[in-house]
Amino acid sequence: MAADLVAGVDLATQEVRVVCADDEGRVAATGRAPLRAPHRPRPGWSEQDATAWWPAAVDALRQATDALGRSGADAVAAVAVAATSGTVVALDGDGEPVAAALLYDDQRAADEAEKAAEAGAARWDALGFRPSATSGLAKWGWLMGQPDVASRTRRLAHASDLVVAGLTGDRRPPTDWSHALKSGYDPAREEWAHEALDALGVRGELLPEVRPPTAAVGTLSEEAASATGLPHQCQVRLGMTDGCAGQVAAGADRPGRFVTVVGTTMVVKGVTEELVVDPGGAVYCHRHPDGWWLPGGASNTGGAAIEDAWPDADLRSLDEQAARRGPAGCVTYPLVSTGERFPFVAPDAEGFWLGEPADDAERHRALLEGVAFVERLAYARLAAMGARAEPPVRSAGRGGRSPVWSAIRASVLRFPLLVAEQADTAVGACILAAAGTLHADLATAGRSMVDAGRQVEPTDDEREREGLEESFGRFVAALADRGWIDDRLRRAAGAR
Repeated sequence: MAADLVAGVDLATQEVRVVCADDEGRVAATGRAPLRAPHRPRPGWSEQDATAWWPAAVDALRQATDALGRSGADAVAAVAVAATSGTVVALDGDGEPVAAALLYDDQRAADEAEKAAEAGAARWDALGFRPSATSGLAKWGWLMGQPDVASRTRRLAHASDLVVAGLTGDRRPPTDWSHALKSGYDPAREEWAHEALDALGVRGELLPEVRPPTAAVGTLSEEAASATGLPHQCQVRLGMTDGCAGQVAAGADRPGRFVTVVGTTMVVKGVTEELVVDPGGAVYCHRHPDGWWLPGGASNTGGAAIEDAWPDADLRSLDEQAARRGPAGCVTYPLVSTGERFPFVAPDAEGFWLGEPADDAERHRALLEGVAFVERLAYARLAAMGARAEPPVRSAGRGGRSPVWSAIRASVLRFPLLVAEQADTAVGACILAAAGTLHADLATAGRSMVDAGRQVEPTDDEREREGLEESFGRFVAALADRGWIDDRLRRAAGAR
C-alpha cells in the first residue's frame, strides 16, 4: 500500500494523544493514553514521572495503528512529536531519567532565571526574550545544582526528545529549535546561549544537537515498530511545541496569519517576516521552519477560568443563557492564580470583579467576555510592535468550539474569527510530519491539510457592541489603575 498517512503525537500533561491523518488532513485513526497527574510537593513545584511518557506514547500509537489495521498502519510515512514548552528532564547514559521531570509550570528556578538573565543580558535584549523561572533554561540550571542529580546526568532533554528517542532507538537524538527556545537556544544566531548556560553550570556536552522542525532524524527502530505497530521505514521528523503545533494546525503558517488557542490558558501566536523584539518581555518569538518568526505569548487566563467557576455545570446551557442575556453589567479579569505573563507582565496580578453578577448567567457571560478582553489587549500589543494580524484571525481550542464564546470574542475583537474544528496539537504534529514526506514542504502541507474552518462575524447589534465597548473600557482602566499596563497599550487597544 502507498505511504499516504502520517502520525502526530501530542505529549500533554494529562495524556498522550495520537492522530493519524491523510495528505488532505482527514483523520483516519486516533489513540490516547492517560498520564498520572502532576506531583506538586511544594508550592510552585510541578513534577511528573518521565518514565511514563514513552509507554503512554506506545499505548496511544498502538491504539491508532490497531484501528487502521495492518495495511493502514503500513501506510504511515512519518511521525512527529509535540510537547509542552518548558518541560525538561535530566537523563543518564542509558537515556533514563535520573529525577522527576520539571513541568512547564514549575517555578522553583527563580534564582537560576535571574542568573541566566544577567549572564546573557545582551543576547536576551536582542531576542526580546528573558529567561523566567518556568523556562527550561532555568530548570536545567536548578537540576545541575542538585549534586545527586548532576553526578548522574549525561544528557539534558525535553519531553519530546524522550519520545523521539523511543521511536528511533537513538539515546541522544537531536531536538528541534521550537522546544529548545526556552531552554537557552538562540534562534537568531542558531546556537546555544553558552554564556547563560555556563553561568548555571550546564555543560555543553549535556545539550542536544538542534535542528529545524520537520527535519528527518531517522526511522523507527525494530523494537519501536513492533511496539507501536508503525512500519520500520516510517520516518521520524522533528515537531514543535504544543502551542506552535496548534498554530500550524489552525493555518497560521505564513506572514500576517495569527491564531488564538484557548485551552486551559490562552495562547496568541502569528507569523511575521522579521523578528519582533519586546523589551517588556511579554512577547517572545519562536522560529518558523522556513525562517520566518512566530511572535506571540501565553496568558494565564483562558479556559481555566470557566473550569474553576463551573467544575460540574452544563456549559452548553450556561452558554445559551449567556447569549440570551446579552453583555454583562459587571466586568471581570478572570485570572485564577496570581501572576500574568501576557499581554502584560505582572507577577503580582490578581483577578478582580467590577460589580457583582446578578445570577449564574451573568457570571458566565462576564467570564467569557473577560477572556475576550484579554485577547483584544493581546492583539493590540502585538500590533503596536508591528506584528499586525490580518483578519480573519484563526481560532482553536475550546474557545472556538463554543459558538456563543466565538461570537462574543469576534465582537470584542471587532474582526471575524475563522474557527478551525480540527486545530489541535496532534493534528499540527501530523502536518509537521507530512512536510517532506506527503508534501514538499510545510507551506504545501498546511494548504492541503488545514481545516477550512467556519467564519464567525462580529455582532451587528448596536446595543451589544456598545455594551461590550463600555465594559472593555472599564476593564482596561482597571488594569491601568493597578499599574499593570501603560497608556500606550491602553491607546493601542482602542479603549474608551
